[in-house]
Amino acid sequence: MRVILASTGEQLGVMKLSDAIRRAQEMGLDLVEVAANANPPVCRIVDFGKFKYEAAKQEKEKRNTGSKLKEIKFRVNCAAHDYETKMRHAEEFLDKGNKVRIQLQFRGREMAHQELGMALMTRVKGDLVEMAHVETEPKLMGKSVTMTLAPLPQTKRKRRFLSDHDLPPLEDSDHEDEDDEKAEE
Repeated sequence: MRVILASTGEQLGVMKLSDAIRRAQEMGLDLVEVAANANPPVCRIVDFGKFKYEAAKQEKEKRNTGSKLKEIKFRVNCAAHDYETKMRHAEEFLDKGNKVRIQLQFRGREMAHQELGMALMTRVKGDLVEMAHVETEPKLMGKSVTMTLAPLPQTKRKRRFLSDHDLPPLEDSDHEDEDDEKAEE
């Protein structure tokens, strides 16, 4: 079996099981099999308690990375700035790997103009095409239209609605300051 020293990652080579166990005991550590199906099988000389802790920690991280569903609510008459803010939030959620449910609520007479709501949903879908794909198409349920978006893979995402703190800082050039001082004189 192939033996690896976990603390340094150094390969100790291929040795008999009895030799590997003796070597681990000399160091006051344990021999743990990590790849039984490999040829030859791979074992590590490691502190078993620490090994179990690290494995549990990695498993917990895998479970926590599951995506959550975030919701953003729109109205038919949405101002341009409000729309951009909501789109910025949607991009942030998608960038973190969360799914986003877009909900458009109609009130009162707005139900008579459902085509305006569908046009807004189409606009949202078009604006987020570089960040997400549509999981459920927009559909009318009662007095609201709902659409669910799932994030694209990390490498294919491209944000369009950046906030001021997402932008790189502007560099001040020295000669502009000199021009300002001359103007003051």
